[in-house]
Amino acid sequence: MVLRESFDEELLKQELTEFGFSGSPLRATNPWYFRKKNTETWIKIGESSDRENWFSVPWDTTSLENGAYQLLGLMHVFIKEGNSELVLCRQNMVDVKVENPV
Repeated sequence: MVLRESFDEELLKQELTEFGFSGSPLRATNPWYFRKKNTETWIKIGESSDRENWFSVPWDTTSLENGAYQLLGLMHVFIKEGNSELVLCRQNMVDVKVENPV
């Protein structure tokens, strides 16, 4: 399975304006995590800065038990604001069901 995340330039501009920032994005990265549903701890799957390929990261589920899991993507966008750098972070979480063949 390949995990992907889109980069919404318009939403980023809107959020920068709402927070009172006017900087421009320098780079973005998206780490991916999973956990068994109804547990507390996230396990990192991988991380991508490849915006052209939708920050894609492969997720091999063959070693996992079948069942309900959650995926978490944490998009980090690094912004140049004057002489400093700030980071905006947005999360997306989705429930998935792993069904590996027996």
